[in-house]
Amino acid sequence: MGLFSRDKPKIKIQTSKKDGYSGWLKCVNCSELIHANELERNSNCCPKCDYHYRLSVDERIKSLSDPDTFHPLFENIHATDPLKFQDTESYSEKLVSAREKSGHSEAVMVGTCQLQGHPIALGVLDFNFMGGSMGSVVGERLTRLIELALEQKLPLVIVSSSGGARMQESIYSLMQMAKTSAALAKLNEAGVPYISVLTNPTTGGVTASFASLGDLIIAEPNALICFAGPRVIEQTIRQQLPPGAQKSEFLLEHGMIDCIVKRHHLRETLGQVIGLLKGNSLDDVINPSPSISLPQKKGI
Repeated sequence: MGLFSRDKPKIKIQTSKKDGYSGWLKCVNCSELIHANELERNSNCCPKCDYHYRLSVDERIKSLSDPDTFHPLFENIHATDPLKFQDTESYSEKLVSAREKSGHSEAVMVGTCQLQGHPIALGVLDFNFMGGSMGSVVGERLTRLIELALEQKLPLVIVSSSGGARMQESIYSLMQMAKTSAALAKLNEAGVPYISVLTNPTTGGVTASFASLGDLIIAEPNALICFAGPRVIEQTIRQQLPPGAQKSEFLLEHGMIDCIVKRHHLRETLGQVIGLLKGNSLDDVINPSPSISLPQKKGI
């Protein structure tokens, strides 16, 4: 042993505390410390500032549908790689990675369920799968869901969270905008209600198609809703956007959406709206849910 050598002390490294206090994180909005367990119990909303964090597709379906009533549909439709798209990795490899990461086969889950006792057709986009991008399978599953809603006269609810059209599918992806919009036009002609729920973020071709075609368009608070993102616009026009532009509160003020509903009240609000659209009591029109944020009328 050298003159200045010594044995290294045996230090025990505890990766997670047994007392349940590991897992703290700083809120991206208010910078307050919150615990992951507390965040989960609060529907992934910050208990300090009510910032709405993103939900997984399974969490979203669970939060909206009555227990054990959701029946997934069209899970047998899977994406292919008709263009043999290649960048840093092939599109086929990206699909495999996305399936492993999200635990689902595509960027949307569709099916039927009950919402506060009302049978509905429900579609939920999954941002964890390639940013919720709309490829040909997303468009096909949504179109088949719309056609099912038309056939069975089921109210349709689609919850959007997407970065827009899927670049790896090029024109095949863009065609889904027209396809879903045409199917929704038939639904509208038949008088079957469609409620679009916009969450953070809803952008690109999704915003430019089915997400903006609802009979009622609901948004979560502080959600980014746009076609092109703020950085792209600022780089194009060389000007700063107004504060809060492209957020749900800004869009509500300017008439782009109908109302803002906090996540804790979304299921209740959807149940009220569907009940009204199905011709139930008008009490909810006279006394709407206090959870709904409506635009303030300005004086002339």
